[in-house]
This record gives sequence, structure tokens and C-alpha cells, in this order.
Amino acid sequence: MSLIARTSPDDARLLDVLRDWLPTRRWFPAKGQSVELSAVGSFPLAPDVTVLLVRARAGSIDAVLQVPLVLSDGVHDDAIGVLDGRAVLDGAGRPEFLHAWLSVADGPGADVDVSSARVVSGEQSNTSVILPGARPGILKVLRAVAPGENPDVDVPRHLVSVGWKYVPAPLAWLQGQWPGPDGGLVTGYLGVLASFVDAAEDGFELACAYAARGESFASLAADLGTVTATMHDALVTAYGVEVIDQGPQEVARAVAARFSWALSAVPALARFSDGVAAVVEEVRTLATAPPRQRVHGDLHLGQVLRSHDTWFIMDFEGEPLAPLEQRTRPDLALRDLAGLLRSVDYAAAVGGLTGTDAAAWTADARAGLLRGYGGGDQILLRALELDKTLYEAVYESRNRPSWLPIPIAGLERLTG
Repeated sequence: MSLIARTSPDDARLLDVLRDWLPTRRWFPAKGQSVELSAVGSFPLAPDVTVLLVRARAGSIDAVLQVPLVLSDGVHDDAIGVLDGRAVLDGAGRPEFLHAWLSVADGPGADVDVSSARVVSGEQSNTSVILPGARPGILKVLRAVAPGENPDVDVPRHLVSVGWKYVPAPLAWLQGQWPGPDGGLVTGYLGVLASFVDAAEDGFELACAYAARGESFASLAADLGTVTATMHDALVTAYGVEVIDQGPQEVARAVAARFSWALSAVPALARFSDGVAAVVEEVRTLATAPPRQRVHGDLHLGQVLRSHDTWFIMDFEGEPLAPLEQRTRPDLALRDLAGLLRSVDYAAAVGGLTGTDAAAWTADARAGLLRGYGGGDQILLRALELDKTLYEAVYESRNRPSWLPIPIAGLERLTG
């Protein structure tokens, strides 16, 4: 079923209630900026349940945000505000919204208990809700919605269809239609319910714990490398490949452009200029590059789960605020491997390792990943890891300056 947004005088009134609350949300795309907010429309799911779509514009940011809301009588400590004497509540984890959502969603369905739902805490660009039951699931409410297929729904459905078993299977999904920038209706996903992986450990937290104990992560990393390789094989089966004649030159240009961008944001990176140039030149000497294919797009240890001695890979949406075309574009499979390698460096640092201890632990884990994956062109892999590390340097300088030494150490290794 595809819901069609309607416009109502209450949309603007609800938005007024939300104005101060929205910028405090982790998933709000324009923190600290002057933002223009407007109501796009709403999906009434039940008498006291609605989904409000809010357009947020600030500079280059132009996003449509999904805000499930429940109106309730009485006093609620967690109320966003009040409208006509009734509390306005964030509906994402509330039984009223969850019941209404499941009643209109498509898919094979799930046997869940919405009264025992639990919103996943922590920093997320969407809102995830665990639904226990006979066939438990985890609902991801997409906060930034976009027209077209959503990779976090589309890719797992394709992987399951070709028999790949290391992804939580989609159980239900919901699409909606709303006015696009030109006024015409566009269609996109609003959310997806996937199978819940029980007894699961977050891959990054697990790696950090191993690092904190000084225990080798190589065996688990090798298993993850193998699962990642089978994922890439399954994605080729599901989506095919795309051959690019100037593959190495395109990679070289991209890395050079990334360094120029990073240098403008972090001038202290100038000391890596010669090393980056050498890596770029190495790539240019390659005669060919592997064909492009569908990839995960944002793979790191925080996107994998370990359950019953098995790795599961999840969160295939890529960067939620990036254009859909960019998130679904065929790419080098080695980019996913590069993301995992960079995540190993972060796990060592967060786990408390420094100096030679950190170098030894990461080298051991990296070797395990590469062994399990089956290798790959080392020149290309180094370039793709460098590209990721330059991005990290800019991100950390802007958001977590105390973490900047992590990518700086990576740059010293990759350009040395």
C-alpha cells in the first residue's frame, strides 16, 4: 500500500508545536543553522495518530523529515507540546502508532507485541524500535524520506531473494506519496520492519572490548571478511555489474579531489600532500580496475552484528541525507572493505590501545579481514582507504576534535 499525503490546517499548527523540539533531535539535518521549516502534508493513520512531513531548508540542505505523532489526553512528561488541550507525543515507539503502521504496511508480516515496544537509544539518523513477539522484529522509521527505492529496504529484499542469509529479512514495509518540489506527487519509503537478530552484539562494541583486553580480533575479523565477500557475490547475482573503461583514472581523480576538499577544511593536512600524490600516481599506473557493482556503501563495524557465532550485515541505506542516486550508484566492492579496515583503527583507539600495542592489534585484525575477504588489489584498496580517512579527518575536526588523532594516524600509515 502507498499512502497519499493530504494537507490540513492542523499540519501548520502541529509544526508550530514541533519547532523548538525538532532541532534537538539526533536526526535533524541542520543543527546550529537558521532553518526554514514548512509542512509538506500528513498521513492520518488513525483518529489520534498522524505522520507529519516537514521540509527543512538551510543552505545546501533541503530535506523532508518524517515525524510520527500521537495526540493523547492527560498529562505526559514526555510530551513535545500541547494542541487544543491534548498532549502531542513523538509516536515512533508508541503502541498506537505501531499498531496503525502495521495495519497498512506491505510484506509477509510479523507476529509482534506493540505494547512492549522499545525505542533503541543512542545516536541514530533514523529511529529504530524493537518489537518483541513470536516473530520479533525491529522497525526502522526513516526520518529523512526521499523519492524512489530506499536501499535499506530494496537491498535486503534482493539479497534474501538470491538466498543470502546474513541479513535481517524484511518483514513489512510502507511507502507514501507526497508533493515534491514541483508540486507533483513523488513516492518513497517511510519505514521497514526487519527480523530481529537475537542475542546480538554490536560489531564495533565487540571489537572495542577485544581491544580493551588486548585480545586478538583476527579470527572474528576473518569471519567478517568472508561474509563480506559473499555479500558482494550475492549483490552481483542480484544486480549485475557495470564496467568502466577509465576505472583507475576515475579513482585517482576522486582521491585527489577528496584531498583538495579535506585540505581546505583542515589546513594541517598539508604535510600529507606528497604522500597523497604518490598514492594517486600509483592508482593512475593501473591498467584496469574491477567492475562496479552494488555495494553496502557505508560499511563499518557499527553496521554488523554478531549472533550465535555468525555475522549479520545491516543498514544498507548509506548516508540518509545523500541523494538517492548517489547512494544506489555502482561502486568498487573494495570500498566496503576499506570502511571495515578504517573501523578497526577506531576500535583500537576507543578500546584504549596506543602506540605499539595499537599498531600490533590493528595489524593483526586487518590481516584477518583481508585473509577472510580473499585479498583484492592492494593499490586500489590503499587509495580507497585513504579516501575514507581524509573524510574522517574533516568530520572529526568539525565534530569530535579529540578524535582527530585517529584519522591522522591512519594518514601517516597510508601515506608513509
